Amino acid sequence: MYQLARNKHIGYQWHHVERLNIVIPSTGSDALGMARYLLTPLEMTHKISLQPSTTIILLSPPICFFSLSLSLSLSVSPSLSLSLSLLSLSLSLSACMGFVISIILSLKCIYWGCVFQFLWRFRFFMYLQEYEARAGKAGSGGTSPTQPQHGRRKNLDFDPLSTTALILEDRPSNLPAKPVEEAQRHRQEYDEMVAEAKKRELKEAQRKRKEMKERFKQEDSIANAMVVWNHDILPNWDNMRNTRRVRELWWQGLPPNVRGKVWSLAIGNELNITPELYDIFLSRAKERWRSFSETGSEADDGASLADRESSLDLIKLDISRTFPPLFIFQKGGPYHDLLHSVLGAYTCYRPDVGYVQGMSFIAAVLILNLEEADAFIAFANLLNKPCQLAFFRVDHDLMLKYFAAFEVFFEENLPRLFNHFQISNLTPDLYLIDWIFTLYSKSLPLDVACRVWDVFCRDGEEFLFRTGLGILRLYEDVLLQMDFIHSAQFLTRLPEDIDSDRLFACIVAMPMLNGNKKWSQVSSSKRRQGSEKMETILLKHFWQRLQPRVFLGMTL
Repeated sequence: MYQLARNKHIGYQWHHVERLNIVIPSTGSDALGMARYLLTPLEMTHKISLQPSTTIILLSPPICFFSLSLSLSLSVSPSLSLSLSLLSLSLSLSACMGFVISIILSLKCIYWGCVFQFLWRFRFFMYLQEYEARAGKAGSGGTSPTQPQHGRRKNLDFDPLSTTALILEDRPSNLPAKPVEEAQRHRQEYDEMVAEAKKRELKEAQRKRKEMKERFKQEDSIANAMVVWNHDILPNWDNMRNTRRVRELWWQGLPPNVRGKVWSLAIGNELNITPELYDIFLSRAKERWRSFSETGSEADDGASLADRESSLDLIKLDISRTFPPLFIFQKGGPYHDLLHSVLGAYTCYRPDVGYVQGMSFIAAVLILNLEEADAFIAFANLLNKPCQLAFFRVDHDLMLKYFAAFEVFFEENLPRLFNHFQISNLTPDLYLIDWIFTLYSKSLPLDVACRVWDVFCRDGEEFLFRTGLGILRLYEDVLLQMDFIHSAQFLTRLPEDIDSDRLFACIVAMPMLNGNKKWSQVSSSKRRQGSEKMETILLKHFWQRLQPRVFLGMTL
């Protein structure tokens, strides 16, 4: 006897199969092999396993015959027992008929057995559905299944979360029902939750509609401004650039498609750089990179200390840190090689300056708005301005004069914050250097930084320090509550959600006037004071050196 054990974890409708008994009458082991051969398709089709029991019954009739009998016992539920006779076949063959005929007839038996099994499985599945329907009907107290149960809401206007919907679910039948007060309280809580969710959705929808309305308004404004710039201002640039109308449009921000052209015209080309000159210095940079890769050395033995072409190899280390959220300047990005070329060509063009950290952000902003050669021309002329040249050549004396001029207007416009910074020993060099080196492109969001660049190209270096005062005014209340460390960290990493309109409103509130003096006058006076102070210090040192000699000469 063989016992056929069904795996209960496979198949839903055969979950209750208990066992399958097979009785094999035969006179030898060939019948046992035949039984295994016939049962193999069943094992593969229905995921059953054949396990031998301790005893095997072999019958010995007078003639050689083969008999196969299958019985399947199913137990559907404790209250319902269904016994199905799936397949009962008896096949008697004479030995002279041959083994091949026996195999063919056996395969036919298996085929029809599988067909009957499929039909019975389908019938059994229908029996299960009927049983579950009857069980649900009995558990609901005889109510009609088409009617909604008590306490369950259908076709809700608001689709609640599964956790909130549980409030209105009835308890299982084996648990006591909810008290009336508890059910009413749960329903009230549920209604409040749905009302609050609807209110939040309504508020969010209103916010999105407002944002869309503002976006459409901004797009219309940009489109109108683009027409004015392309048809009226740019063709008559020399005559209209300083008019009141153009300056007002400039303050509102340049349209993206004319921004690069306006920047190029505003920065100018005092150095008279041509695209051919850019190609020459780019070729030189590529030769230096090739020599670096071959020799593995960054320094040139024949170069002087002022020659900073050796900083070429530092460019690739800094490019990957340029606008990392954009992923366009990193290795493999579409603008990686372009940025590398512009910075390398400038390093060979100005070996006295070389490459300084922060240049990559300025060059990247120009590349996003200009063609390659035009970006290099604007980049070289921009860094040739007095303020940028002082910072990138690390002229400490001139940088200190710029910081002193900035503190004059800082104290004039924000006296409380100025005194707080004085007490905390927070000097302007701790935050202004990073802002000036990158022209705010690293500290501010890119769209806000581009709008700062728009007015910077119009007003010059004065607007850079005015923007710094606007940032300090925007976060004055926050900075007054911070100590030295937190203030320095905050100003180094400004919040990413800066609104350009609020920032420019704070910049407007920062008039660059100290009494009757403007930025240019204060900056020039600081430079003169610095020069006179430096001459006094040098003269003092000269007389200190000269006095012992004079005294010695007099004594002799």
